[in-house]
Amino acid sequence: MDTLTALTHLECSLCKQNFERGKVHNLCPCGGPLLVRYDLARIRQQWSREQLKTAPNTMWRYAPVLPVTCHASIVSLGEGMTPLVRTPRLGGRLGAQQLWVKDEGLNPTGSFKARGLSCAVSMAVELGIRKLAIPSAGNAASAMAAYAAAAGLEAHIFMPRDVPQANFVECKAYGARVTLVDGLISDCARMVAAGAEKEGWFDVTTLKEPYRIEGKKTMGYELAEQMNWELPDALFYPTGGGVGIIGMWKAFAEMEALGWIGPKRPKMIAVQVEGCQPVVRAFQQGDARSTVWQNAYTVASGLRVPKPLGDFLILDAVRSSGGTAIAVSDTELLDAGIRLASEEGLFIAPEGAACVSALEKLLANGFLKSNEKIVIYNTGAGLKYLEAYSTRFPRSAAGEQDKLGGLITPR
Repeated sequence: MDTLTALTHLECSLCKQNFERGKVHNLCPCGGPLLVRYDLARIRQQWSREQLKTAPNTMWRYAPVLPVTCHASIVSLGEGMTPLVRTPRLGGRLGAQQLWVKDEGLNPTGSFKARGLSCAVSMAVELGIRKLAIPSAGNAASAMAAYAAAAGLEAHIFMPRDVPQANFVECKAYGARVTLVDGLISDCARMVAAGAEKEGWFDVTTLKEPYRIEGKKTMGYELAEQMNWELPDALFYPTGGGVGIIGMWKAFAEMEALGWIGPKRPKMIAVQVEGCQPVVRAFQQGDARSTVWQNAYTVASGLRVPKPLGDFLILDAVRSSGGTAIAVSDTELLDAGIRLASEEGLFIAPEGAACVSALEKLLANGFLKSNEKIVIYNTGAGLKYLEAYSTRFPRSAAGEQDKLGGLITPR
C-alpha cells in the first residue's frame, strides 16, 4: 500500500457517533468504547494475503489494518506470530480429535497484553502523548511498562496489592511508577481516572482508549493465517476484560470484507471463573449487559474483573457465533494447567488453563463434538503465576523425595 494505514475514523460502539482520526480520544460522551474503522475496500485493492509472505514476523505484518500512520511511530519488541500448537495427548484424553493451543505466553513480557500495548503505545507516540497511566491485574501493567520504556514515555501503574510478584518486579525494573492498591482492578481504575486530569496522564484502561483492541485483533488475523484461512469450529478465550474476543470478532469481519475468509465463524466461548463470572451470569440470564460481580476472587488474576466495560460487545460475539459462556473453579483450572504441562510440555497461565477445564465440560455435555476443530487461547506464561501453581506443590522443610526415592537436601 502507498500509505501505512487506511484508517478513516473512529466510531462509538454504542451510539455510532463518528470521531476524527489523528486526535486524542478516550470514551464517547455516551460512555461507549470507540472502534477504529478503515477503508477496507481500498485496502482490498492494494493489499493481498500473498504479500504476507514477505511481511515482518510480528503482528505489524498486518500494518494496513492497524491504526499507526508512520513507521517511525511503531514501538515493537517482537510481539505476535505466536505458535499454534497441536495437542494430541490432551485431545485424546478429552475426546477432541483436532485441538490446538495458541500460546500467547511467548509474547514479550509473557502475555497477549503485549499486542494491545504495542499498538496503544505506538499511537501515543504518534499523537504526542508523553504520560500514560493504567490499572491492571498484572500482565497489562508489565506490557505497558515495557513498551513505555522502549518509547521513552512515563508509565504510571496501579495494581491490586496481591498481583503476582513477577508483574510487580517487572514494572519496577522497567522504570514505571507503581502504586499498589488495597482492592480490585476496578478500584485501581477509579484511581487512574481521578488522577488523569490532575496529573496529565492519558488513561490506557481497557477499552477507554481505542487502540488496544487493534493490537489484540491481530490474534484473529494470525489464527486465520496459521490455519490456512479457514477458521476453527470453536474458539476458547479466557474472559476478564474480554478485549481479545472483541478484537478477534472485529478481525473476522474485516477479513471477510477483504475477501480473505468466508462467512464462517467459530463458536466464541467466553471462559470465566466461579469466583468472578459477570459475563456468564449475563449470558445465562439473556441480558445485554452484565452487572458487577460482588466480592470477586480467583487465583487467575486476569479473570478478576467484576464488570467488563465491553460486556455488551463480548455477549454479542458469543451469541452471534452460537457460542456460550462458562465458568470453572480455581481447583479445576489449576489441575487442568498442571495436567496440560505434563501431557504436552506447555506450562500456561491459570487463565488459559481455565479454558482446558471448560473444554472438558463442553465435550462431556455434548455442546462440542469430537471431530470439531477447536482452538484454546492461552493468554500468558505459567512462569508468571508461580504463587498460584505452588499451592499444588508444597515443599517440605527437610527436603523433597525425588521419583527414584532419593532424598534431595538443601545445601
